[in-house]
Amino acid sequence: MTTSPVKPNRFIYLSIPLVILLAAGAFFTIRTQGFGYFVTPTPTITPTSTIMLVGADSNATQTATPFQPLPTDTPTPTATFTPTPTETPTPTATNTPLPTNTPQPQPTAKPLPTNAPVDGLPSSFQITGVVGHAQSHMLSCEARAAADWAAFYGVSVSENTIQSALPVSDNPDVGFVGNVNGTWGQIPPNDYGVHAGPIASVLINYGASATASKGVSLSEIRRQIASGNPVIVWVVGAVWGGSPVSYTASDGSTTTVAYYEHVVIVTGYDETGFTFVDGNSSYWRSNASFASSFGALNKMAITH
Repeated sequence: MTTSPVKPNRFIYLSIPLVILLAAGAFFTIRTQGFGYFVTPTPTITPTSTIMLVGADSNATQTATPFQPLPTDTPTPTATFTPTPTETPTPTATNTPLPTNTPQPQPTAKPLPTNAPVDGLPSSFQITGVVGHAQSHMLSCEARAAADWAAFYGVSVSENTIQSALPVSDNPDVGFVGNVNGTWGQIPPNDYGVHAGPIASVLINYGASATASKGVSLSEIRRQIASGNPVIVWVVGAVWGGSPVSYTASDGSTTTVAYYEHVVIVTGYDETGFTFVDGNSSYWRSNASFASSFGALNKMAITH
């Protein structure tokens, strides 16, 4: 049996367009999806924040520019409030009140010299080494001063020894008048004391060189002091002013006495006054005060 040749030719004709179609499809596929040689890469969109505007269409969205970190607000240093120095006010010239005459403490001025040293004596002189002690009895100032004065010259004799050695009389120029523990400030024949003569006698008996005198001048006392010799003097009180009183004793003799008779040791002087040791204290008195007090008891003294 003979095969018909028509059938194969028909198949070939029908296959050609199919092959072309397949080839075109393959080419197109390779170009768009193939190995990337001709593919324009579709940018991968990083999800970005979708900002929806209030009041806008909910379907309308705006793709925000890819997130850029906002600049960290490096805080501009807030100007710390430094109080502007309230302009130190230029000191306004305050009207400083003129000084009210507030009295300033002034050194107590010593009086001007009333009896300036003469005869080449120094204008001042002070003896050191006279040590005073408190008296043991109300009226034993004479014996106490005599014991301290004798000690300065190296003669050791006690207050009570001197007191016991004194004679007793109603005449102070002769002996001790009254009770040594009596009341101070009276005049004979009441409790009183003793004058220079009897005290000097006791001192001499114990080995001291002592001279009792009346009418001794302030210049003589300065001369004694400038020679280094302290002087025992009879005064009124703590070298107070006083008045002489004339007294007649039972033996008929008359003497000068004074209320508050007292005995101290002169140890120094300057142009305006004198320094005294009185028991266990010392002080300065003016020339005028000493002259008045010393004069009340007839300027009576014991010198070396």
